[in-house]
Amino acid sequence: MKKIEELKVKIFADGADKAGMLEMYAKPFIKGLTTNPTLMNKAGITDYRAFAKDILSVIKDKPISFEVFSDGFKEMERQALEIASWGDNVYVKIPVTNTKRETSYNLVKRLVSRKVKLNVTAVMTLAQVREIAAALGGDVPGYVSVFAGRIADTGRDPLPLMADAVKFLKAAPKAELIWASPRELLNIFQADAIGCQVITVTHDILKKLSLVGYDLGEYSLDTVKMFYKDALAAKYKI
Repeated sequence: MKKIEELKVKIFADGADKAGMLEMYAKPFIKGLTTNPTLMNKAGITDYRAFAKDILSVIKDKPISFEVFSDGFKEMERQALEIASWGDNVYVKIPVTNTKRETSYNLVKRLVSRKVKLNVTAVMTLAQVREIAAALGGDVPGYVSVFAGRIADTGRDPLPLMADAVKFLKAAPKAELIWASPRELLNIFQADAIGCQVITVTHDILKKLSLVGYDLGEYSLDTVKMFYKDALAAKYKI
């Protein structure tokens, strides 16, 4: 088994808690950060611009993605241009469609023509990957976030799709594939094995990194000890 430092896939921390983001940013193995309106809302963020600029006052040398939050493409474009102006390390998250199922491919083309670095998000099909790759082209760096974890939630194995997505993105040589919404630590190794360039990982999964390569016999014993300790604490009797 590879050690974390031997992996080629880049680990991005996913979250919206300032303290947690700065903690992850300080770790050498964290190569970038992402967030989204849902995470920000859960974290109690009320001023989007102020929060983003506060984070960017510290995080200046690793890529970080902030998402637009309009459902109309004209307003998405305005928001994207402002967000992009906040820092050279900023990538603007654009959803692959709006809520009306209207695709954002033309918006992606317009923003790329203005040299905006994008992270096209909420992607779940190869047809979407193919269209995004064509829209991104090969001149501006970008990311394509395929939600492998959500694909797995539907009972489908995301690995074949993710492997094909790696191939499809060769049409956009400056774009990198993100394995988004991972469900377990194993996903990091799976992403690395298929040549996926980036994986976004939440803090709860990152906490499990200390278990990488841990002896399974010892882990078995640890589990037995946990059950025994909890039974004693509960003072169960039969």
